[in-house]
Amino acid sequence: MLFLPAHVEKFVAKAHTRGADACILDLEDSVPHSQKAEARAMVAAGAQTIAAHKVGVLVRVNNDENNLIADLDAVVNPNVAAIVLPKVNDAAMVALVAERLDVLEAKLGMCVGHTYIIAQIEDVRALPNLDEIAVSSSRLLGMSLGSEDFSASACMAPIPEALFAPNQMVVFACRRAGILPFGFPASIADYSDAAAFIRTVKLASQLGFVGAFCIHPSQAHMLNDGLSPSSEELEYATGLLAAFAEAKREGRGAFAYKGKMVDPPVVARAEELLRRADAIAARNS
Repeated sequence: MLFLPAHVEKFVAKAHTRGADACILDLEDSVPHSQKAEARAMVAAGAQTIAAHKVGVLVRVNNDENNLIADLDAVVNPNVAAIVLPKVNDAAMVALVAERLDVLEAKLGMCVGHTYIIAQIEDVRALPNLDEIAVSSSRLLGMSLGSEDFSASACMAPIPEALFAPNQMVVFACRRAGILPFGFPASIADYSDAAAFIRTVKLASQLGFVGAFCIHPSQAHMLNDGLSPSSEELEYATGLLAAFAEAKREGRGAFAYKGKMVDPPVVARAEELLRRADAIAARNS
């Protein structure tokens, strides 16, 4: 999912060419305070432009008393699939936004529940509340750790070693709640080293992340490739499940496949990988 400053028309016009599954029209960090109102007013047209090319549209709003409600009032429309809500420290914040979305969708004649929420965890104070946040609303699609803000709150450098543990905490909370974990254990600002980014995305996939945000168009295809099952992984999983079916017919609960012992958890991972591949194929069809 590629961030785009909502007020820069040339970026919005080219958004559908960047290869991202979805684009996030940003009203927060990439927009100067003096241009917040201008950017807000441009979201509806920008969302329509991007959605016309069959690319998903999200909007990151500002989470402060001066802008949040105005942002929500301006951006809810059928072309916007989700709100990215930054600086979420507790469940009450998600519930507040969800209630406002209920009102706005009903007022616009939209299906209530249309607009999902992705919560950005950006402060150490949020970590004890992750489980409560994760079940705070049926609108909550997933959570993601905001690497830069979170690191600042922890007085640490946004390096992979420091970000590993909090990212795992986000994954675990998402899995307990049945929502989606987004992210990778590194700084979102590091986009110039392609080889390092590819390694980071591979690690993110191994850690259980299913998607992520990016800030540069060159990262979009790397995310898509790195977070999608490879042909080798699909071949291995398909063969493993075939071997499992044969072992089951023979009454064996565990068996060897290509030099490794296989038991039910290994089978479950193979089944999940194939489910993810099917979901990706359906989305891209």
